[in-house]
Amino acid sequence: MNTSKQYIYRIKPTRSDMLETGPTEREAALVGEHFEYLQRLTATGTVLLAGRTQNDDSTSFGIVIFRAESDTAAQQVFDDDPAVAGGVFAGELHPFSVALVGDID
Repeated sequence: MNTSKQYIYRIKPTRSDMLETGPTEREAALVGEHFEYLQRLTATGTVLLAGRTQNDDSTSFGIVIFRAESDTAAQQVFDDDPAVAGGVFAGELHPFSVALVGDID
């Protein structure tokens, strides 16, 4: 039985114009590293779901639902996200519990 807890973090670009006019070279590189980071965590079973809204304005945000053994470990997952660590995304971390999961196409 998996004894880890579930968490969610919500992220938004720190520069709202990034989605409207496009990222800088630095932002694009960090977003690429962010995606690779989440791919690695998904492959190890840590990340359960990750995605973002499809609007390109200041209301856009992304979420990551993942497992961690403790609040400290969850904070480390969040802090180690390259786009968060690099200041491209700001976010908030919360304990979470997935209640229902349907098929995702």
